[in-house]
Amino acid sequence: MAHSHDHSHHHSNNPLVKIAQALHLPGFTHDHSHHDLAADRAFLDNQLAVRTVWIALIALGLTTALQIVIYLASNSVALLADTVHNLGDALNSIPLLFAFYIARRAANKRYTYGYGRLEDIAGVFIVISIGFSAAYILYESIQRLLNPLPLENLEWIALASLVGFVGNELVAVMQIRVGRRIGSDAMIADGQHALIDGLTSLAVLIAVIGTLIGLPILDPFIGVVIALAIVGITWNAIKAIWYRMMDAVDPHLVEHVEAHVLGLDGVLAIETLRLRWVGHRMYGVMKIALPADTTLEASGEIVRAVQHEARHVIPQLEELTVEVLRGDVQAPPCATAPDGKM
Repeated sequence: MAHSHDHSHHHSNNPLVKIAQALHLPGFTHDHSHHDLAADRAFLDNQLAVRTVWIALIALGLTTALQIVIYLASNSVALLADTVHNLGDALNSIPLLFAFYIARRAANKRYTYGYGRLEDIAGVFIVISIGFSAAYILYESIQRLLNPLPLENLEWIALASLVGFVGNELVAVMQIRVGRRIGSDAMIADGQHALIDGLTSLAVLIAVIGTLIGLPILDPFIGVVIALAIVGITWNAIKAIWYRMMDAVDPHLVEHVEAHVLGLDGVLAIETLRLRWVGHRMYGVMKIALPADTTLEASGEIVRAVQHEARHVIPQLEELTVEVLRGDVQAPPCATAPDGKM
């Protein structure tokens, strides 16, 4: 049941290493308790999130700038729709970036869970901006249906379509992968948004083909299709952010944690398990039943094993508080720190 770990270290005489250890930088600390490992993981996840959002912002910014230049030369409403949407995606990165920077602040007596929830609030702004871009694109497309204009520089429009596709797909793959790794629904939603945007960018090619075959009406029609696709994205984003704001979690995740904990020796039952996301970090409270003759020392070992198994299932788990019940009598609540101390 208890997990043995080798905590021996070979201490380097390198002065830079000693300075890093004195500053308690991640990877250079002497104490490797669960709490410190969780803190290091949170720090590294935040660093990765900030770097990812910056890359996405720059990539989409360059893609949008190139598409704006081509739109001015081509007068394509389908390309305008895609360009406006890409601009919105780039701007979406700003509140997300702000949230990740603020999340670095330590928890205090007012914000006892820290500032991670700001990430979910940023998701609300992302949803609003996505909805606004859908409305704007739909309006422009309808206007062009009523007042059609010929397309010019078709080869440049085709190039802009390919640029938008490549730029969005690269950003999408990166954001979805990182978002899943750190547990950020806001980043995953933004990545899924970019994934669909790449396909809608490619759809602009249909407008070019329509003009070449004598069907210029395809240009505003594709604009309408893009707008409707964004409406679907908006709805999925609303659901994801709603779940986060309401402290909802995937039921399968709860079942997975319960299955691992119930497999531990000495755990008779799990009375309750509550999990909640705060940004891309998770906090939990669990109440477990142990045999009535379980000693205090054995209870401590079981608690640490429970926390270890929970972190194995949920790498983003920041803290799990365990309450122990022995037999049929409820013991006083035993709040445990992330390192398993009772």
